[in-house]
Amino acid sequence: MFALARLMVVGFIVLSVIYVCLSLYSRAVRKGKLRAEWHEGPQDQTLEEFLDEGLEDYDQSLRRKLILSVYVIPVILVSVIIYLTNFS
Repeated sequence: MFALARLMVVGFIVLSVIYVCLSLYSRAVRKGKLRAEWHEGPQDQTLEEFLDEGLEDYDQSLRRKLILSVYVIPVILVSVIIYLTNFS
């Protein structure tokens, strides 16, 4: 039982680090695309206003929510492996 608790704690920490890295990377990529879009189009807003609006839209997007699957998929896989190992 102690081994399972240790696996869960270490797994949560590792998955949290992966989630933060993916989230920061995805946000940086989106910010770069917004910056390029601002430079190409008509500039009726300042760059900071344009980035703020774009990143607010990004925060509501599906991509942002899909990054949370970093927690879900490994937990499901470990659960399936444990079940198959013990009950098959």
